[in-house]
Amino acid sequence: MNFYHQIALTKIKGVGPKTARILLAQCGSVQEILETKASTLATIPGVNSKTAAEIASKNYQKATEKEIAFIKKHQIQVLWIANPDYPQKLKNCEDAPLVLYYKGNADLNKERVVSIVGTRNATNYGRHICEMLLEQLKPLDTTIISGLAYGIDIMAHKNALKQQIPTIGVLGHGLDRIYPASHREVASAMLQQGGLITEFPSDSNLDRQNFPMRNRIIAGMSDVTIVVEAATKGGALITAEIANSYNRDVCAFPGAIDSPYSAGCNYLIKTNRAHLIRDVKDLCYLMNWENQKVKEAIQLTLMPPELNEAQLYLYLFIQDKQQVGIDEISRYCAWPQSKLAMVLLEMEMSGHITSLPGKIYQL
Repeated sequence: MNFYHQIALTKIKGVGPKTARILLAQCGSVQEILETKASTLATIPGVNSKTAAEIASKNYQKATEKEIAFIKKHQIQVLWIANPDYPQKLKNCEDAPLVLYYKGNADLNKERVVSIVGTRNATNYGRHICEMLLEQLKPLDTTIISGLAYGIDIMAHKNALKQQIPTIGVLGHGLDRIYPASHREVASAMLQQGGLITEFPSDSNLDRQNFPMRNRIIAGMSDVTIVVEAATKGGALITAEIANSYNRDVCAFPGAIDSPYSAGCNYLIKTNRAHLIRDVKDLCYLMNWENQKVKEAIQLTLMPPELNEAQLYLYLFIQDKQQVGIDEISRYCAWPQSKLAMVLLEMEMSGHITSLPGKIYQL
């Protein structure tokens, strides 16, 4: 597929994921966006005249051609948001990147995806947890995601490689480099047993704001984010907050009350921003990943008469599935996250549905 127009859209100053979605909704296709006059684009709510002029200027052409040459040379996969290979869990997030650059052999849509994050200053305690956790995760057929940073991130990747678990590194820069450079060898091994993914094109600056942007991809691609060790400030807590905003589960390992690198985990647990876990058994219970007996009988359920249109739409879907996860519900409904959360809450409060561990719903 020719991704010229899709990549071009990402090269336009002032056009981020949200603005691009607004433009797509109004224009219908990326090619149509790029061919529309500035005066017409400026009339679209959410698009200012400066951005409209930037789109019409065609200043993106040289940078787009350069990026395509780099992609072809290094055999990089371009994942447009409508591509079936695009991470579907991430696609459900309102600020998901329209384009991802990927190199590797891992399935980006594995049924069970776990992100593991934490402090750059990992202690022996944190290293021990990473080793234990990855050893216990091996039978669960998961994919491990982290940010290839110092500390807990690289420990998660290394132990995943050791246990032969696919592991994906989400980068805060383009695929033209590895940062930090000392992790180049691990990154190379991950290309054979996982992969590297980023929303940033080649020659991107290592700007500070890139890393919170990277963290939203880590959270968005995962079913659950596990914080192993974290101080009260830092990227791990940002990732946990983003995961919570995406309605994803967050877990944290508790630590000593006087350890600065467990203070963030203890805070997440104390404020109900994360579930306390001690091992993979706790994780499986939370995520409803334990073996379940097949029900011997199907109970017929009468349709409650007091449901509104949106609730009835969701009710019939859950009834058909018997038990269904939040990601599958989100894909089926294609509603904004705020609307979906409100409808689910109303139905739960009225007693029509119940939520199980792992954000699984049933009647």
